[in-house]
Amino acid sequence: MDASIEQLLSEYDARSAEEWRRVEALGPKAYASRDEMLLSVGRSTGQLLNLLAHEAKARSILELGTSYGYSAVWLAEAARANGGKVVTLELAENKSRYAREKLASVGLDSYVDFRVGDALQLLDTLSGPFDFVLVDLWKDLYIPCLDRFMAKLAPGAVVVADNMLFPEHSREDAAAYRRRVRESGRFDTVLLPVGSGIELSRLRS
Repeated sequence: MDASIEQLLSEYDARSAEEWRRVEALGPKAYASRDEMLLSVGRSTGQLLNLLAHEAKARSILELGTSYGYSAVWLAEAARANGGKVVTLELAENKSRYAREKLASVGLDSYVDFRVGDALQLLDTLSGPFDFVLVDLWKDLYIPCLDRFMAKLAPGAVVVADNMLFPEHSREDAAAYRRRVRESGRFDTVLLPVGSGIELSRLRS
């Protein structure tokens, strides 16, 4: 990992730590400004995403939910190493712009295609095939997104869905997503207690 990228990730981590201190102090009231919060996948999940994308030699990576760009850094670093690119979708233009600026600051922006708009509508415009997908947006969209991108996966594609265990209020949607993956019969899949919990799935060839 380049020193400049590591420095950027450390800055993100510091911002995230400060946000969680505020959450602990204010409780649920802190979430009134959640659109301004990083709410990142966290260091452990970011490292795992990066490792998985490297090892899979993923060249066509799809991220659902750019937010402020934390996970995009991990994915873009792998895309650069693999000679590929990340397509990242975000509803909020200001978040996408912030992420673009941060990735540009460490020379990774040219490895990312930033798209702004409704994820479901944007997915309909993408052809794929995708080697690697990160699902990390509003939890009630996980299944509709899965239904749209499943046919656009490359053989053996890896799909990672975040927030499978936490926060508690999204567990019902998370469980429904895991059921859909398993009932499709198309994936080898496992729930891992990493970060906020991830469902790690591999499309059967």
